[in-house]
Amino acid sequence: MIGVPLCLVACLWLFSGQILWGLGTLLVNDAPPHRADIIVVLAGDDTGRRILKGAELAHQGFAPVVLVNGGFPSYGRTEPSMAIDFAVQHGYPADLFVRAERPTSSTLEEAKFAIADLRRRGAHKAIVVTTKWHTARAGRIFRRLAPDIEFCLVGSDEPQWRNGYWWTGREGRKRFFMEAVKTIADYLGI
Repeated sequence: MIGVPLCLVACLWLFSGQILWGLGTLLVNDAPPHRADIIVVLAGDDTGRRILKGAELAHQGFAPVVLVNGGFPSYGRTEPSMAIDFAVQHGYPADLFVRAERPTSSTLEEAKFAIADLRRRGAHKAIVVTTKWHTARAGRIFRRLAPDIEFCLVGSDEPQWRNGYWWTGREGRKRFFMEAVKTIADYLGI
């Protein structure tokens, strides 16, 4: 009787790395970039990796302009203004960017505003840049809200994700947990 549960525990322990890796891949759905009408950089990055990835893609010719989302001010400045200044300090021209400063507190709200901007600009193809572990949920939300627009999700790297070995560091575990909870909430519509 005790042999089956013991065997199950042993298998879980032996294959825990592969299981955890697999769980992490459920949060990632990024793709190589392709030519688009616009690049959208999602808010929520305090490291500058998303804005630099978006700027790099525009510099490589994937799209002519980068729409920078964000809203709630922090210390009197919005995330788009700080992100654009950061990109300019890294050598990208300021006229490459368009500020989309709106108070949003979720990817769903952000997507609604971004899609309205895309439609006003007549965009049919968009690259959405976010953190790698956020690409699957963000892609589902954007595609659900605008099936008429082709979205390519591109993930910026984040050290805490540790190239998929997220469970090996405390920050990675926190990121995984929060994104997993948000993914479940999105599936449930809450």
